[in-house]
Amino acid sequence: MAESTSRRTVPLPEFHDPVPLCLPDGRLNPAAVGWSRRHLHRTNLPRAAAAWGRNKRWEYWGITTPAHVIGLTISSLDYAGVHQFFVLDRATGEQIERGTLAPFARGVSLPDSLPPFTARAAGRGYSFEFVDAGMGATARLRATLGELEIDATVRLQGDALAVVVPWSEKRFQYTVKAPAQPVSGALTVAGVRHEFAADSFAVLDRGRGRWPYSMQWNWGAGSGVVAGRTIGLQVGGRWTAGTGSTENAVMVDGVAEYLPDELAWEYDREAPERPWRVSGERVDATLTPFGVRRARTNALVIDSDTRQAFGVWRGWALRESGEQVALDGIVGWAEDVQNRW
Repeated sequence: MAESTSRRTVPLPEFHDPVPLCLPDGRLNPAAVGWSRRHLHRTNLPRAAAAWGRNKRWEYWGITTPAHVIGLTISSLDYAGVHQFFVLDRATGEQIERGTLAPFARGVSLPDSLPPFTARAAGRGYSFEFVDAGMGATARLRATLGELEIDATVRLQGDALAVVVPWSEKRFQYTVKAPAQPVSGALTVAGVRHEFAADSFAVLDRGRGRWPYSMQWNWGAGSGVVAGRTIGLQVGGRWTAGTGSTENAVMVDGVAEYLPDELAWEYDREAPERPWRVSGERVDATLTPFGVRRARTNALVIDSDTRQAFGVWRGWALRESGEQVALDGIVGWAEDVQNRW
């Protein structure tokens, strides 16, 4: 049984204006440590030879529909581009996962600028393009890999959660998470087109940072409509411990409530089909899985072991006002990842 301990932290400052992530010499800008409700950090990661291999950039979109769960990844690890297209059929349980690795991240564009911008990855047999017009606008997601194809439009509504996680002045991460974003479009599998139903949602995971070689983390997200309100849940663990930052929040009709406390995670890594519980002073939520993804990558310096459960959340989150927000019925995932990269 894997378990992490809940810990109370000091609330971070909230940013309202753009700020550079790094100092001119490539170290973390101390004045950049905090959180915001949209992408406000210019992620000017160092490009010197001494920093090469530690810079990590990615754009991930997770989509839940009544019929499918979809995952789309564009990433650059400096020495490689790792791109993935995942589909779970909720009715049959069938999973299709296609991936490709581009040496030295050839054909990859992951901007460090503020939105609007376009993230791309292209090569023989695959193409990914995410056009992000910024919160309050739309994001167009198009990808083709193997027998999988998607063309989707995300309505970027309300707040995101953008946080700087400082491990040290040379190792740090800027993450942007945006659950509960309405999405329309279609998934095509082996020539069969599946239109998204009206109650479909997308979740953004944007990352720009300089990472240690070895890291473990938990991440969970959920999206849905509860009692007529659109609810988004964003929770994380382990990788933020001891930094003073968390990536925990609840969104109610697009308004983010940042949760500064570390949360306890309880689950069985060897049996991820069992319930996952995430709890703390202001959150108590349990995911009951309807599907499980196990993924292992071992490619020279890249070694990744993932257990990801897809399911339905139940429980509550507490807003600062004292209001208890019901999470019952929102759909999403929880994961345990052990990475060397």
